[in-house]
Amino acid sequence: MKDRWIALYVENQVGVLAKISGLFAGKSYNLKSLTVGVTENEDTSRMTICATCDDITFEQIKKQLNRMVEVIKVLDLTNTPIHMKEILFAKVKKCSDADKAEVFRIAQAFDVEVADIGADSVLLECKLPERRINELVALLKGSFSHIETVRGGAVAVESISTSCR
Repeated sequence: MKDRWIALYVENQVGVLAKISGLFAGKSYNLKSLTVGVTENEDTSRMTICATCDDITFEQIKKQLNRMVEVIKVLDLTNTPIHMKEILFAKVKKCSDADKAEVFRIAQAFDVEVADIGADSVLLECKLPERRINELVALLKGSFSHIETVRGGAVAVESISTSCR
């Protein structure tokens, strides 16, 4: 079992997301991440999907997606050099002045933006690879008692050069 990445080009129509997610649910395939957005062509959306599964299951997923009328193209990104980022908002609440100073140090170390500051809270906004997001969340949880996180899922694009992830 390992993380598998797929990019789908699909028709930008009502119900397509439900059909794609329904395929995964109906076959008991677990989605680890799913993001979707319109492409440069308003009639086409691109989905970035991560599923944790074995080789046989992954091949089945790709075949079933290719059979769907609304799916224009299926790209297996699992072993392709890609650039991938995930968005995260992390709110550190009930902060003292010393806590705020520590949040600012962490933000600087991770090269993330301080998006908002309140009387007793700090909101961080970042786009990082999944591994770095996980490290940041673990550090915040270990350092502060009151945090709230919102993760947006990963988006990926094939690399132009050979550098990846």
